[in-house]
Amino acid sequence: MSLSPQPPSGLTAPDSNSHSDPGAAPNPRPMIGWQRRLLRISVALFTFEIGIFLTLFPWTESWNLNWFQTLTPFLQNLWQQGAFKGAITGLGFVNIYIACLLAVHAFRKN
Repeated sequence: MSLSPQPPSGLTAPDSNSHSDPGAAPNPRPMIGWQRRLLRISVALFTFEIGIFLTLFPWTESWNLNWFQTLTPFLQNLWQQGAFKGAITGLGFVNIYIACLLAVHAFRKN
């Protein structure tokens, strides 16, 4: 006893390798080289932009004009500490590093 449906007697199941059914959806094609490279470059650019933002924004005047700072006095004190700003800047540098790795990997020959 098998779990796959059996065709009615006298009929045979079509081959899985057979292409006789024109209504069947074709298998999706894998991404070709230039599409994969374009996607990697796009992700690298986005990651680089996020890294630049996280690196520079904590040290601007706009950093103190936000909703999170006004929630509690503890968050206000934390938000203005140099160590917290440095941690956010460090995350920005990590993003820039990851973007550089992605860009190098995108241009490397496979």
